[in-house]
Amino acid sequence: MEGPQYPKMYLYRRLVQAKLFIDTHYAEPIDLDNIADEACFSKFHFIKQFKNIYNKTPHQYLISVRIQKAKELLNAGTPVSTVCLAVGFESLGSFSVLFRRIAGMTPSSYVALQQRLRAQMAESPLTFIPGCFAEKNGWLKKSQF
Repeated sequence: MEGPQYPKMYLYRRLVQAKLFIDTHYAEPIDLDNIADEACFSKFHFIKQFKNIYNKTPHQYLISVRIQKAKELLNAGTPVSTVCLAVGFESLGSFSVLFRRIAGMTPSSYVALQQRLRAQMAESPLTFIPGCFAEKNGWLKKSQF
């Protein structure tokens, strides 16, 4: 005999609630039990349902949120060691390894790249504006191509 059948919208809301919990508490030491409890699912059922909806496990999603927030802080000029702790990592080494795996470069390299891009934008801003937009606004001469 099966348990009660809930409407899909009710189940989706619980999964979204868990996702929002991750989005809000990413910097805290949360684990799968905390997140699954937020959605009122068992751990194993929760992982399966979350992955079906978001194409990532809850842990993968948590890591991606932390790395995205880290990029924002690094872009704002926050030192790497401060960013590491601010987004919920306890070890600078594990932060650097995960950042490199996801972003394709170390946090320090990312900061250097962002600084170079900002300098290039300041030097020649039109190269960073799509041609169709610049042409529409009369910033470029019309091309024969």
